[in-house]
Amino acid sequence: MLPLILKAYCKLIEFDLYLLRGDFSALRRKVRHCNVKKRPLAADPARICSAVDMACVWYWKRALCLQRSATIACLLRQHGIGAQMVIGVQHTPFRAHAWVESEEGIVGAGSDFARSCAVMDRF
Repeated sequence: MLPLILKAYCKLIEFDLYLLRGDFSALRRKVRHCNVKKRPLAADPARICSAVDMACVWYWKRALCLQRSATIACLLRQHGIGAQMVIGVQHTPFRAHAWVESEEGIVGAGSDFARSCAVMDRF
């Protein structure tokens, strides 16, 4: 589990750097081009989400849903699980949110809020 947590931590840093530069399009491109592995590794979505949660605990600042979702989506794909990162908004009061979906539905936390959002982008 530790290698997966370290990989998640590095991904959080990578996506945080895109956001610090204000380069959302690079973050989006990176997630979009993260391909699903043809030979899946032994991992399930719950294990990957747990690793990302643990990496977030040790991260030096609060990880945004954007970083967390990008990390989960890429790790799922690297483990052969088809996943999409979704960005949505709630109109009243205005709030934005990012989450991950796979064939089974919403992956990880935030599913109640995600269901109340209008989808703006999916990649």
